[in-house]
Amino acid sequence: MEQKEKYMRRCLELAKLGEGRTAPNPMVGCTIVYENKIIGEGFHQLYGSHHAEVNAINSVKNTDLLPFSTLYVNLEPCAHFGKTPPCADLIIEKRIPRVIIGTTDPFAEVAGKGIEKLKNAGCIVEVGILTKECFELNRRFFTFHEKKRPYIILKWAQTADGYVDIDRNSVKFGKPTWITNEIARIAVHKQRSTEQAILVGTETVIKDNPSLTLRDWFGKQPVRITIDKQNRLPSNLKIFNGDIHTIVCGKDENKGTNKNITYISNIKDLITDLLNYLYIKNIQSIIVEGGPKTLQKFIDRNLWDEAHVYIGESKFGEGIKAPVFNFEITQIEYLFNSELKVYLNHESNSK
Repeated sequence: MEQKEKYMRRCLELAKLGEGRTAPNPMVGCTIVYENKIIGEGFHQLYGSHHAEVNAINSVKNTDLLPFSTLYVNLEPCAHFGKTPPCADLIIEKRIPRVIIGTTDPFAEVAGKGIEKLKNAGCIVEVGILTKECFELNRRFFTFHEKKRPYIILKWAQTADGYVDIDRNSVKFGKPTWITNEIARIAVHKQRSTEQAILVGTETVIKDNPSLTLRDWFGKQPVRITIDKQNRLPSNLKIFNGDIHTIVCGKDENKGTNKNITYISNIKDLITDLLNYLYIKNIQSIIVEGGPKTLQKFIDRNLWDEAHVYIGESKFGEGIKAPVFNFEITQIEYLFNSELKVYLNHESNSK
């Protein structure tokens, strides 16, 4: 078992190298072992490009060793034609006799079919090595396919005495109140680089005029989402500049002409309908950045998977209170004079 875990851990290390670039595909790493030595390895580098198994097989210098080797992969090899041909077919073609898999794939087009195809071809298949770790790495992918909704991450910053903002009037709108330090802000942008969408409410857009873009880190820009049920948002705000795909939940579907902005009006229950829409659009993860009213709606319905709460050392004494949130802390990161508290929700609702 130690040898199997050793090579599966290497698969996980490789898989994580694709973070932020493979969605809506999962992160997958693969190693090929001959006589306790890795002779090939690879990972899924970019959505639409070769899968991990293909890259690993292509990296093997002496392909004559493949019929005597073991292939390790953290997720079940695909058995269907998508952007690329089935990985299970390639493994069979190369006559690799043994395949060790971390977890099965919840995607309906795979879901055991890859394993079945390998077994029918005479491969010895073993499933269930470091299952917990494999699930954790692709928790967004698993949540999306099992719960039929995006993986939901709540995020906000609050002062040491529990406020997210001062009481601002129209004169101070457009000037965000900074609570945490520069290191924390970089961490926020790093997190944005790994998620597919980011949501803020009407008041946040009016008061802060945020860009909701990735600026202090490398990666793909997340889809911007906001709420405008009363058509209160003027068209000169930064989120309407058309630079990045933006979704507006409101009454008017025909507002504006920019093709990079989507207006959806068939919203009765904001959270349920929005999550259903994002599921249909294959958006697997979303950061809910607030403000407090929007965040509290998700908290009250227990519709969140992670919460990232950044805490600064300053105190406001009065202002806009942080969401009511009483859950057990999973992890704390200290960022000089700011800190990040991470919470995991093991009992979140499906919708």
